[in-house]
Amino acid sequence: MEFTTEPFDLEEAPAHAVAAREVIQKAHLDAVDVGPFGNTAEGDADAVLTAVAALLRDSLESGATRVSLQVNVIGEDTP
Repeated sequence: MEFTTEPFDLEEAPAHAVAAREVIQKAHLDAVDVGPFGNTAEGDADAVLTAVAALLRDSLESGATRVSLQVNVIGEDTP
C-alpha cells in the first residue's frame, strides 16, 4: 500500500502524520518505508487491511483532512 495524509506541514510532522506513521510501524507488515511525502508498506492481505482501517481511523481523528491511499495486490505469478 501507499498513502499520504494531508494537510502538509513542511516545518514539522502534523499530528495526523505522526498517528499514521505509528499505526504503520506497529502493524505486522513485511516492509515499511516512511517518508515526508509518501509512505509505503507491504504485507499479507489481513495485515494490510487491518493497518488500513487503523490508519484511516487514527489519522482522521488526529486532524487529517484527506488521506490518499492506493492498495496493490501482488500475487506469486505477478512479475
